[in-house]
Amino acid sequence: MEKEIENEELQEQEAAVNDEETDAEDTEDTSAGDETDGESDEDAEEEDPEKKKKERAERFRNDLIEMAETAFITVFFVLLTFTYLLHPVQVQGSSMNHTLYDSDRVVMNTVYGKLEYGDIVIVDNDASYLLDENGNVYKKDITGSNLKECIVKRVIATGGQTLDIDFGTGTVTVDGKVLDEPYIADATTRDQGAFTGQYPITIPEGYCFVMGDNRNNSADSRNDFVGLIKDDQVYGVVVARYFPKDRFTVLLGSEKKTPEVYEKINE
Repeated sequence: MEKEIENEELQEQEAAVNDEETDAEDTEDTSAGDETDGESDEDAEEEDPEKKKKERAERFRNDLIEMAETAFITVFFVLLTFTYLLHPVQVQGSSMNHTLYDSDRVVMNTVYGKLEYGDIVIVDNDASYLLDENGNVYKKDITGSNLKECIVKRVIATGGQTLDIDFGTGTVTVDGKVLDEPYIADATTRDQGAFTGQYPITIPEGYCFVMGDNRNNSADSRNDFVGLIKDDQVYGVVVARYFPKDRFTVLLGSEKKTPEVYEKINE
């Protein structure tokens, strides 16, 4: 009986030893696994900096390409604008005082709609168009005239409108309405012979009547070497004065500005 008890105790001891050995092996396997995982993590950490470096280089390259594309598109549209839409022009003379002065630089728009009263225009005065006694247009050759040049003036009346000038009182009337002209330096008292004895005149379609703001020091449609301006003689409509910089002025709608505004702008 005692022997059986001893045998059972021995078997239990052997089983316990076997269990401890199994647990020890499992522990070693786990540790080995942990060591393997640690090595993988270290490899990943070693690979990450290189990967990040490549990603940064790729992003930098893409940013450069995007910046280059943006710069190209910007330059393209600037060139397109200043080639086909906007042109810089330098004013010569005093005929547009007090709105514009000699050596002022302006930008004109070469793409515009129908000309309207108040528009400041750049004109290629290559010929003079006058009216005969029946109101029909005829062309006058102005070869040799010092007025055969580009001029800057303001549109006063357009095709279909009736214009009258009272040189005694200096008033200008369009379609029966006396114009309020805050932009002029002096009243319109100087007749220059283009339509003497013909006022009031009806402006033919496709033409306009222009005058300088410095009325008594301007050769314009009142002068027989300028006359009516044909629509295709107009290079463009002045948008703004950009030089001198301290007198930058938007000139679209300038006919509505008061004398005080011009005095302040041109101080």
